[in-house]
Amino acid sequence: MKPRRTHRLRDMAREREGFRSRALSAFAIVLVCFVVLIWRFVHLQIFQHEEYTTRSESNRVKIIPRPSNRGLILDRHGVVLADNWPAYRLEIIPEQVDDLADTLERLADIIELGQDDLEKFRELRMARHSFQSIPLRLQLEEVEVARFSVNRHAFPGVNVVAYQTRQYPFDHSFAHVIGYVSRLDRSDLNRVDAREYVATTHIGKSGVERYYEAFLHGKGGRQQVETNAQGRVIDVLESEPQRSGMNLHLTIDAVLQLAAVEALGDRNGAVVALDPATGEVLALVSAPSYNPNLFVNGISTRDYRALLDSPDQPLFNRALQGGYEPGSTLKPFMALAGLELGEIDRNTIVNSIGYYQLPDQARRYHDWNPGGHGPVDVVEALAQSVNVFFFRLAVDLTIDRIHDYLDDFGFGAPTGLDLYGEISGVLPSREWKRAHRNLPWFPGETVILGIGQGFMVTTPLQLANATAAMANRGRMVQPHLLRAVENPQSGVLQYPEYPSTTVPILDAENWQLVIQGMEGVVHGVRGTARAIAADDPPFRIAGKSGTAQVYELKEGEKYNAEEVAEHLRDHALFIAFAPADAPTIALAVIAEHGGGGSSVAAPIARKVIDAWLKAPIADDQVISFHDPKVQLRREMR
Repeated sequence: MKPRRTHRLRDMAREREGFRSRALSAFAIVLVCFVVLIWRFVHLQIFQHEEYTTRSESNRVKIIPRPSNRGLILDRHGVVLADNWPAYRLEIIPEQVDDLADTLERLADIIELGQDDLEKFRELRMARHSFQSIPLRLQLEEVEVARFSVNRHAFPGVNVVAYQTRQYPFDHSFAHVIGYVSRLDRSDLNRVDAREYVATTHIGKSGVERYYEAFLHGKGGRQQVETNAQGRVIDVLESEPQRSGMNLHLTIDAVLQLAAVEALGDRNGAVVALDPATGEVLALVSAPSYNPNLFVNGISTRDYRALLDSPDQPLFNRALQGGYEPGSTLKPFMALAGLELGEIDRNTIVNSIGYYQLPDQARRYHDWNPGGHGPVDVVEALAQSVNVFFFRLAVDLTIDRIHDYLDDFGFGAPTGLDLYGEISGVLPSREWKRAHRNLPWFPGETVILGIGQGFMVTTPLQLANATAAMANRGRMVQPHLLRAVENPQSGVLQYPEYPSTTVPILDAENWQLVIQGMEGVVHGVRGTARAIAADDPPFRIAGKSGTAQVYELKEGEKYNAEEVAEHLRDHALFIAFAPADAPTIALAVIAEHGGGGSSVAAPIARKVIDAWLKAPIADDQVISFHDPKVQLRREMR
């Protein structure tokens, strides 16, 4: 018999209560979610409205920085020495590229990308924001631009941009003056205001290009543009124009510079020519030189290594970084010191027997003429470059007075030329030797200092500056390369002023005696450089030849240039100014390992002086120089 089933009665009240509880809970959850949603909506629409509006706008509106045009560099007559030429470059905006490695790999299939390009790109990418455009390859060929344009759709974030590239029309001839620009790197951004270089790819690295970077760079502008979904510009909303850099007018005379380059020829050395009255640098040549155009868009590792490894050191600016013994070119300044300090006068006679000895010493200090020059006064001592005269004079003056007097002419200190890298040279003294050699000063060191040998070191620029002071009868104007700054918008030129000093002088006749002796070097019957005046030029030149020893001879050893290796031969020097009675040019020449100053350096100086002083060239006459591409019209002087 089956058990009987029983049925439980439903508790309707209890079920209603449970349903109500669940409904209230669900409603509370929905209400909370709704409140949160409303709060989030209010927060986005009210509190974060500006932020998201900006974000939305940035998807449509872009800020494109516009680089400024770099200022031109011109010579004193308006000849362009550094120009801007139109070109194209390839740029990448990293944040718009999904796979940068893949993009670079595919780009390499249509445009040649060197290892140097990739390294520069990676280096600059580390220094800039991902939204900034970074150059990858500079100065594209027209065929490369066309090839990329066809494939443009496959490279979002990659653009070909028109720009102006720096060009140096004279290649090697002005490299050590003008310098060069090259691609920005991280170290460059650390020395400038990086905000001003957002759209800039190049910066001055050396020479005038670096020294006056602030003038030449200008100020970048910007464009606010509307873009489509692919990032292409469809409208320009706002534009802030860029401001071009200032044009710089230098004191350099291009014709004279090229004449100095040609005069030096294949020799290593330097020529510095100044206007004594103004301190303007008329020519500044260092040889050998290099082609600055190689650096503009990235010099190859091979080419750069060749420059660095060259034994001739073409990157080295000998004019202001080369240190040389002045040799006999110091004698005019020694003569003036002796006259001014009362150790000699116009009637002083010294008998040169071919050597000089200090009292109680056996060592002989030899003259360049073994038999001696006989009795000579100060004028003939300069004209014939009589060592014995200046050995004795130096001992009478003492090292202390020599140091103090030569200091007035700027020896042993930078001239202040507006280029980086100038060295001080060495003007020795007792204190200097104790500090640098930890030794006392010996009498024999004073003897050889009288003819510009020993510890003394000068640069061609220092020698030219001191020679200009001699030509100007003691007035020294700071040497400078900048003649005027031109606003390219208005064409207005501003001429900076430069400081001057005066070498104190007791008797003006002393200047004339020394200059008379320097004229005798070139025009005297026994002058050491009389060969350069054999054609009887229409102007008189005051000069002084010199040789600087590269290695020291032993006691009694004779110097034979033909038996000495070329790299051990004496340096040849010559200083001069002309016309002697009213100088408009003063210069210093050094020909490394050239041997005799009179036979090698003096003819170079004469060619430079001729280029400056000889009869003016008619406006319709064209001068051609060593480079067949270079043709200049010279203005009437």
